[in-house]
Amino acid sequence: MWSTQFPCAVNIAEPGFGGALSNSDFLRRYAKRLLRAARSERSSEALPVLRRIVAMQVTPEISVAELFPLRASLQLKHVLHTLARELAFPSWETCSRQVDARPSSLLDRYRFELGMFRDFQTNWFPDMGAAQGWQREHGGYLIAYGGQAVAILAH
Repeated sequence: MWSTQFPCAVNIAEPGFGGALSNSDFLRRYAKRLLRAARSERSSEALPVLRRIVAMQVTPEISVAELFPLRASLQLKHVLHTLARELAFPSWETCSRQVDARPSSLLDRYRFELGMFRDFQTNWFPDMGAAQGWQREHGGYLIAYGGQAVAILAH
């Protein structure tokens, strides 16, 4: 059976994202990384971040196609608000006051994006319900990823 606990040998793929960071500090560093990607000349780096900003209605009056040529004007506050809304907070101000009291597992989606689980086998599911059903039989550490879920498989 696979472990259902957070894998203890997580790979720190990105410098500056060690385990000693508070949730709010982790989010600030992650937001800076996303802002660099959003401002990138490469559309393959910029568009995924711009889609997230638009999807969280941080810029509700602007579509992704309209935001792309304006991406250099994006500020850190836009990305921080995006992350706050992805975490079900109404704003970054609320998130920054409350997120440190939440379990660090709340940020596992972002750790997954940073490649911190890349040394482990993964199994994807269309939703958390399907993943939990699979987990009851096989184990695995579950991470919600948008509407989907991923099981991190570590012995």
